[in-house]
Amino acid sequence: MSDKHDSDDKGQPDRPKTFEIKIDRTTYKVSEPVLTGAQLRRLPEPDIGPDRDLFEVVPGGSDLKIEVDARVEMRNGLRFFTAPAQINPGRD
Repeated sequence: MSDKHDSDDKGQPDRPKTFEIKIDRTTYKVSEPVLTGAQLRRLPEPDIGPDRDLFEVVPGGSDLKIEVDARVEMRNGLRFFTAPAQINPGRD
């Protein structure tokens, strides 16, 4: 039996990879392989406030609401949009 597990990691290369993602049609470049919902909300200037929800666009499916503690694996072309957190119908 061999206990050699050290340099067999074929995961991340030493150089950081950059991912291009969009939030509300603005392009952002990120180098982290995983971002939390809170980190995504801090990318725009100003930050996305608590009065808005963040959603990942899912082509051909239902868009996915990203909670602040959610972990999102980055990949090129990811798209997100914001929407009001509460929609209050008008009153007379």
